[in-house]
Order: sequence, then C-alpha cells, then structure tokens
Amino acid sequence: MEIIEQHQTIFLIMAFGFGLYMTWGIGANDVANAMGTSVGSGALTVKQAIIIAAIMEFAGAYLAGGGVASTISKGIIDGKAFEPVPELLVMGMLSALLAAGIWLMLATMRGWPVSTTHTIIGAVVGVGVAAIGTDAVQWSKLGEIVASWFVSPVLGGFFALLLTLSIRKLILNTEDPIGQARKWGPFYAFLVGWLVSLVTITKGLKHIKINLSDVEGQILAVIIGVVLAGVARYMMNRIKTDERADKDFHYASVEKLFIPLMVFTGAAMAFAHGSNDVANGIGPMAAVIQLIETKAVSAKSAVTPFMLFIGGIGIVVGLATYGYKVMATIGNKITELTPTRGYCATIAASFVVVLASGLGLPVSTTHIAVGAVMGVGLARGIGALDLRVIGGIILSWFITVPVGAILAALIFYVMRAIFV
Repeated sequence: MEIIEQHQTIFLIMAFGFGLYMTWGIGANDVANAMGTSVGSGALTVKQAIIIAAIMEFAGAYLAGGGVASTISKGIIDGKAFEPVPELLVMGMLSALLAAGIWLMLATMRGWPVSTTHTIIGAVVGVGVAAIGTDAVQWSKLGEIVASWFVSPVLGGFFALLLTLSIRKLILNTEDPIGQARKWGPFYAFLVGWLVSLVTITKGLKHIKINLSDVEGQILAVIIGVVLAGVARYMMNRIKTDERADKDFHYASVEKLFIPLMVFTGAAMAFAHGSNDVANGIGPMAAVIQLIETKAVSAKSAVTPFMLFIGGIGIVVGLATYGYKVMATIGNKITELTPTRGYCATIAASFVVVLASGLGLPVSTTHIAVGAVMGVGLARGIGALDLRVIGGIILSWFITVPVGAILAALIFYVMRAIFV
C-alpha cells in the first residue's frame, strides 16, 4: 500500500495515459468493423465514414459503455488474490493497458483486423499469471468469454445470411425490384432504429442516471424506429430511378436505394461498437483508479462518465488518424460488397454486438463483423469468398491472445523492478 501512496500521482497519470493509448488503438483498428462495409459497398467515402463513426462511436461509448466495462475489470482476474498486495494489481492493470495498446498499434500498421477484446483479455490473463500465478485467473469466467468468441462469428454470419436471403426473396427476385425496395426499405430502416435504441435505453442510459421502465423503453424504441423508417422513406423517394430500363438496371437502382439505409446501419454499428469496445480500454483503467482512491481491492470498479468520456475521445482520435488502414481489409478483401450486401452484414453484426453488450459479454466486434461479411458472401456460394484473406484474418486472431499475454507479463516484470 505504501508503494501506491508513494507513487500515487505517477500511477494516476499512467492510468489515464495508457487508457487513452489503448482506446486510440481500438479506434484505429476496430472501427473498420463498423464502417468497412459502408466504404467497401461504395455507400460512403472514407472521409464521410470517419465523420459519422466519430460521432456515433463517441455516443455509444459514453451512453452505453458502462455495462461491459465492469465485466472486463472485475471478471477475469480474482481480486481477492491481490488483497494482500494491491500494488501488484495496479501495476498489472497498467501493464495490460500498455501491452494491448502496443499490439494494436503494430497490428494496425500492418493492416490486420485483430480483436481488441482478445488483446486486453490476453494481457489481463498474462499479468494475473505473472503477478500471482494461475490461481489469480478466473478460468471458468474466461471459458465463458472464449465460448462467446466462437459463437459470435457464427451468429453474425447466420443473421447476415438470413437478411440477405430475405432481401433476395422480398425485393431482388420479384417482378418489380424497385417498387419492392421502396416498399420494404422503411421496414429495414425501422429494424436499425428499433434495435439499437432499445438496448441503449434499457442497458445504457442508467449509467448516466436516466431510468425508464421497460414499457417506456419499448415505446421510445418503437418511436425512434418509426421516425427512422419515415426518414428512410423520404430519402428513398428522393432518389430517381429509371423504371423502364431492363432488369439489370433495376438491380442497380435497388442498390442505389439502399445507400441511405447503409448510412443508417453504418452509424448504428459504430454506436454498437463504441458501447461494447470502450470497455477494453477503460475497464482496467477503472480498476487502477478505484484502487488508488480507495486503497482497497474491490469486486467491482466504478466506471464514471468522465472515464467513458476519455474512452470515447481515444476511439475518435484513433479512428481519425489510422482508421483507414484496416477499413480496406473488411470492406474490399473478404467478398465483393454492394449496398444491399453491406446493409445485411452491418445490421446483422450490429444486432449481435448490441445484444452482447446488453448482456455484459465482451465479444469480439472483429469476429462478428467478419462472420457477417462471410455470411453475406456465402449467400452467393463459397466461391464468392476470398479464403486466403479469411485464413490470414483467422490466424491473426489466434496469435493475439498469447502475444497480449506475453507482452503484458514482460511489461509487468519491468514495472515491478522499477517501483518495488
């Protein structure tokens, strides 16, 4: 405890600095999952995607980011094991943040879409083992989280495939694709508004002290969905299409009509991503700050609005400076995307991420997004997928956890040598 008091200011500066660095890495690497499909399908330019994502990522992190942050900070390492030596937990969490930030920076420079969730969990496990031993890690909790990593790409792919088949049946394979697109488009927009607002209202708003009953939440979510459907109908009606052209041009017109929906879904995915992934940076930061302030190892670290604000800022800066690098991988290289395909991949991924965030599961947005894009490709057959690119992405997923763990353990040993 004396060590914490002696170096209190340094530890606090490091907590905010490393937390910001980690969330910068999240913005630079992971934001491709939110906006890669919008850019790859031609619905948005890189610049437009960055502006929309900056606003929505920040809003998601700030409004709905608290639920998952507490899981990351309290669930993986057993706090009781650190009660006799709380300074080891402080140094451990700082090491985890720095290690995760370094790996994300290296991966982003290479254009690899790695999982920030894998990175920080690997790092937290690494410092737990380095500081206390294998007893410090809650292996059963880790098992649940690992299971969610395998389930999430399958869920993302499954929902994306269903949505793709529904658009094919209701719109593309009909006598009047343009008319059907105008008819069904608002419904698909309603899905976006209702889904994302529902989870934000029920799970996120309590972190900023706004409490609505379940019924009030449902009604508000439906209203937001209906408003978005109305906006989509208005925007689609303003798009001019040539009804007399042959069928191929009809398909091109349908894709054109889906561009406004693609903008909505990209924004929804950015919001969902901000709500889930800000936890990776601020969870360990919250644990450190609570320890320094209370001088006690707590089962749950309070995540303050200011921490969510810091996390949101880090994500936005990372996105603006380096986000374009990884965007190309998800947007162009897995399968060829059009606005309808991009919509299906993004709304499916958004659904799974928001659901997981609401349940407090730190799933990997990268896995879900890649799974969803693969699901869209599978609707046209396995030949529509670039299996070499997918193989490379999956390999990068497997090495992320051990790299995060080893880096964090090394940084922890250096930090312990300096401060103890």
